[in-house]
Amino acid sequence: MATDVITVTVIDDHPAIVAGVEHWYATADPPIRVVATGNSVKAAWTPPGDSASVVVFDLQLSSHGSPSYGELRRLVDSGRQVIVYTMRDDEQAALTCLDIGAFTFLTKAEGKEHLVAATVAAAQDLPYTPPALAGAFGTNSRSDRPRLSDREESVLVEWFQSESKELVAEKLGITVRTVNTYLDRVRIKYANVGRQARTKAALVARAIQDGLVEVDDL
Repeated sequence: MATDVITVTVIDDHPAIVAGVEHWYATADPPIRVVATGNSVKAAWTPPGDSASVVVFDLQLSSHGSPSYGELRRLVDSGRQVIVYTMRDDEQAALTCLDIGAFTFLTKAEGKEHLVAATVAAAQDLPYTPPALAGAFGTNSRSDRPRLSDREESVLVEWFQSESKELVAEKLGITVRTVNTYLDRVRIKYANVGRQARTKAALVARAIQDGLVEVDDL
């Protein structure tokens, strides 16, 4: 059965990087279509870049001189799925991007395999945790973890490992409405400590950060 083509806008001010990413996407199976590229975020706001399923965003654009967290936040707040793709490999940058709401954080050293896989996951709103981000989670020592009840934790983890909320409800002996109530409570608690988690992928990232689930368990 045919599937919808995944479309991408690439924001990067290094022509060689853009050319390489375009080639990786064109030779992916199935191919991913780059609809726009640009050396500023404007390409993601104007046609045809504004229609892309995923935005691949270089955090350290030379025109800004510092990490473009503000541009990332505007993209995320508008509902875009953003993969941060950067030369930076420090824990603080990775966690800051996740806190803003980026779908995932990839270093440019991680290459084709992880960029293509992350793009497919972002388009389908499925969790994806590349090695560098998993490493940042492993060393995360921040103290802004919300206090979840045992039941909230169990519903959350079960949801990560199930195909649907109906299966979670069946396994835990509760209703789907109750499953939704617990998940809403978890999202509110994360929002209250400044760590938004609007999607399932974002909640997975939060849970990994906070040691509620291991990457290998997903």
